[in-house]
Amino acid sequence: MNILLIGSGGREHALAFGFHESPSLGTLFVFPGNPGMKNIATLVDSISLNDSATIVSFCKQHEIDLVVVGPEAPLVKGLADDLRKHDIPVFGPSAKAARIESSKGFSKDLMKKHGIPTAGYERFTKEHAHEAHAYVNDRPLPIVVKADGLAAGKGVIIAETHHEAHEAIDEIFAGLFADAGSSIVIEDFLKGEEASVFAITDGNDVVLLAPAQDHKRAKDGDLGKNTGGMGAYAPAPIVTEEVMQRVHDDIVIPMLKAMREEGYPFVGCLFVGLMIDAGNPSVVEFNCRFGDPETQAVLSVFRGDLAKLLHSAAIGELDHTALQSRSKGFACNVVMASGGYPDDYETGHVILGLDKANQEPNVHVFHAGTMLLPDGTIVTAGGRVLGICGLGEELADAIQHAYSGLEHIHYHHRYFRTDIGKKGLSVTNP
Repeated sequence: MNILLIGSGGREHALAFGFHESPSLGTLFVFPGNPGMKNIATLVDSISLNDSATIVSFCKQHEIDLVVVGPEAPLVKGLADDLRKHDIPVFGPSAKAARIESSKGFSKDLMKKHGIPTAGYERFTKEHAHEAHAYVNDRPLPIVVKADGLAAGKGVIIAETHHEAHEAIDEIFAGLFADAGSSIVIEDFLKGEEASVFAITDGNDVVLLAPAQDHKRAKDGDLGKNTGGMGAYAPAPIVTEEVMQRVHDDIVIPMLKAMREEGYPFVGCLFVGLMIDAGNPSVVEFNCRFGDPETQAVLSVFRGDLAKLLHSAAIGELDHTALQSRSKGFACNVVMASGGYPDDYETGHVILGLDKANQEPNVHVFHAGTMLLPDGTIVTAGGRVLGICGLGEELADAIQHAYSGLEHIHYHHRYFRTDIGKKGLSVTNP
């Protein structure tokens, strides 16, 4: 089958890698793609992600059998709806279903209504800031303040004191996360360990992929500011088979049923962000697409026909046989970032050593924020630059291979965490 993949980051590079390994793939096109995909896909950078009409024309001209939308923004704007109007199979939810990510308040209200385990919360608009301040005074610490809308994974502040909570409210309403913060959700703090599960669904049936654990904070030891993610590994040992069954039975299936009943069935990848405490999973957040940097790890251990699996979901006939195994061994994906990320950082620095890293037998290099210059040089072009994903039979092997591969790569002001995956080691080797 011919596939059009939309997006340009590390997540999309990992999806392209997965499709490239799929027996059912014909031709893979990517809008706009990145330099890391040029040897496994046909890159098309002349079309805007906001130009639905031209995307539809491209699909018809090139006989596209499946469109896979990587980032959340086009889904929230209704790209999947526009494609379905023209009978083009698309893996991704409608704009109404994508509200599961574009509005944290909407998501929380839906969970509350349908009895899905999550933290207690209240919602507030900018006009009712005084009520938000009064609310946090009566809540136990720490407390979580979230921008309601899309904020590239960074719209969350965990306040350790009431003073920090009040500051967070004021800063978000003052525009810290731009329009995403016109309303906020204030949540009770959930204890435990975070994990992520991707649910591939046709709206009714579901397949769960290998569980992963992201590392959101910028610095070692889970310190510093929230980022879009500094690394991830899969499968995460904290998510046992028993926990996975609870996620399936108590969270994913009820949420899919709720969305059908509300009139906006979810088709695509339902990202379930979890907090696990003593084997009991609760929902931290839902997203409407694959996560980044988890996808790089999850698809590196995936065994099966990814193209067939996602196509079957898109046409409403989920094919479980397309998944041979959730995970063969372990994968650890370490993000190489630009110094200063998630705040101010420089771009345009030459990246050296990519070929050497790619030659390592147990390493995949996923591009995220890179750019190819006319002379063939690859330079940094974002806050998160690369994902160096190590593979191994054991988690310790995967971690070692990731950091070994990383040491081949150099650019000015490179930055990375040195402890990705260590929490998983403490579970596998208590």
